[in-house]
Amino acid sequence: MVFSMNLEDVKGVGKKKDVLIEAGIESVEKLANASVEDLTQLKGIGKATAEKFVSNAKELLSESKESTIESDDSVLEQPSEDVEKAKKEEEETKKLEEEAKKLEEKKAKLEGKKAEEGDFVLLKMTARTQKGKIFRVSSEEDAKKAGMYEEEKAQQGYYTPEFVIIGKPGFLNEGLTETVKDMNYFQKKSVKIPPTKAFGKRDPQKIERIGIAKFRKLNDGKNPEYGQDFTNKKGQRGVISNILQGKVIIDYNHPLAGQSIDYNLEIVDKIESFNEKIDYFMISKGIPKENASEFIVNLLKDKTLEITVPKMLLFQNLTYLKFGLAMDLQTHMGDEIEDVKFIEVYEKMPIPQTPAESVMQKVEEYNKEQEQDSVEKKS
Repeated sequence: MVFSMNLEDVKGVGKKKDVLIEAGIESVEKLANASVEDLTQLKGIGKATAEKFVSNAKELLSESKESTIESDDSVLEQPSEDVEKAKKEEEETKKLEEEAKKLEEKKAKLEGKKAEEGDFVLLKMTARTQKGKIFRVSSEEDAKKAGMYEEEKAQQGYYTPEFVIIGKPGFLNEGLTETVKDMNYFQKKSVKIPPTKAFGKRDPQKIERIGIAKFRKLNDGKNPEYGQDFTNKKGQRGVISNILQGKVIIDYNHPLAGQSIDYNLEIVDKIESFNEKIDYFMISKGIPKENASEFIVNLLKDKTLEITVPKMLLFQNLTYLKFGLAMDLQTHMGDEIEDVKFIEVYEKMPIPQTPAESVMQKVEEYNKEQEQDSVEKKS
């Protein structure tokens, strides 16, 4: 960076600028190299003033050179935005290539092998009702093809493979649990699951009829609406299926109860590392994948698992999530984990200034600014 300097930038020159220019001293460099004797020959310039002019000119030149060097060093040290962007893109591309290579190597190792009971796996699926409506997919691409893609659900990781432990209940319905036990890795399989092993038969006992007046009392005084979700005092969740002759019909059956379900399945990965298993248990509890890795996990010698909660989640109510996660880890990883300890670190916050201190600080800053302006005007 090149700095432009004029005679008026030299302290004290002021109105003597024209006198200097008439004498052929039209730049800061020439003034810095001028002799005091020559300057004293000019009109209105004494020895003390001449010495001051030369000294100030030399000082200004020195400051200019230092600033130029620092600026040049800064340019050399700091890459341009384009270079930095290209570097990041190159690193990301390299990372993706390495991950793709690892996946290919893993696939070659697992392909055709039977999934064993207790294996932690990812199951890709497409699920259709008996009327052909797709309600579950395992990729954003499949969601878009099915016309069911939603950006918000995509951000929440909704269109991803199912995390499953082969042969263990609680991850899939009964029919799928039995089917997956007999599958090989990367084997594609289509299966129809009957209602009894999918979402159950429709149960007339799970249909309730309530008078509209009574329903209003249970619904904060609001009228019922067709298709409205409703939770009763027992915690059962249902849907208003009809409003007929002064009665509100609430169906507590699963929306897919009574239907056979068609599934297309494929086991696409095996989760083997300890930390990755922990991450997937967190994801299954609703923690976004990008946040799961921010929890710090430490397994002690006595099989106590310490989980440090990230700062961004400290002020959220995680009581039920932590309880459910601890239960899952102790149930399905009991050979490695006994106690689960959650650690929350609240760092000391700076003490806020009192109003009086804040005002005094501003007064002091103002006084310093006034003193500096006064000094500059005098010079």
